[in-house]
Amino acid sequence: MNIERTDMVEARAARHAALGDPSRLRIVDLLTLGDLSPSEIATTLGMPANLVAHHLNVLEGAGMASRSRSEADKRRSYVRLTETALKGLVPGREERASRVVFVCTANSARSQLAAALWSTHSTIPAASGGTHPAAHIAPGAIATADRHALDLPHEAPRALETVLTSSDFVVTVCDNAHEELHVPGRLHWSIPDPVRVGTDAAFDTAYDELERRIAELAPRLVAS
Repeated sequence: MNIERTDMVEARAARHAALGDPSRLRIVDLLTLGDLSPSEIATTLGMPANLVAHHLNVLEGAGMASRSRSEADKRRSYVRLTETALKGLVPGREERASRVVFVCTANSARSQLAAALWSTHSTIPAASGGTHPAAHIAPGAIATADRHALDLPHEAPRALETVLTSSDFVVTVCDNAHEELHVPGRLHWSIPDPVRVGTDAAFDTAYDELERRIAELAPRLVAS
C-alpha cells in the first residue's frame, strides 16, 4: 500500500468531514473572500462566539484555517484559509500520460474537436483517431471550431490503428467505439454524436461538454 497516497486520502477525508457542518461551510465560504476575526464571523453569521470558536477549532484541526495576531491590536486575531484548505476536495487522482488520444467512430467531429481543445489546456501532446474513419472532417465540426475561435487542423480523419501506441492515454468520446468495438480506453465520455443531428446547437452542446471535461482532466494529467 502506498502510505503517502493513503495519508493524502485521509487528509482529504478530514477536510470533507470538517465541511460536513453547514455552519463551518458558511465560515469557509466567507474566508475564501478575505480574512476575518472571530468576532466578525460571529456578527456576519449571527452566531454565538462560543460556537464560532468551536467551529474554528475544528477547521484548524483539519488544517483548513489558521490565525494570526493583528499588528494593530494584539488582543485581536484574524482567521484565514490555509494554502491547502481546499486542495483535493474534488474526488480524483493524478495520472501520467505521454500523449492523449481521443477516439470516436468516424474521427470527423468529437475526437477532432477534443484533440484541438486539449492543446489549449495542456502541453501534453494530443491526437485523434477513428475506428471507421470518414472521408473528411464534418462541416459542422469545422463551423463549430470557427465559432469558438478554435484552431482545428484541416486533416483527413485517420484510422485508430495508424495513430495508437501502447503508451497512449486513450479517451473514447463515442459510445459505439467504447461499447460495440471494445476500444481499450483509460476513460470514456458519453457524448452524443452531433453529426447525426446536424444542427449548430448539437455541435455546440458537444463542444461545451468536451470543453468542460477537458478542463477538469487536464490539471490531473502529468507528463511522463
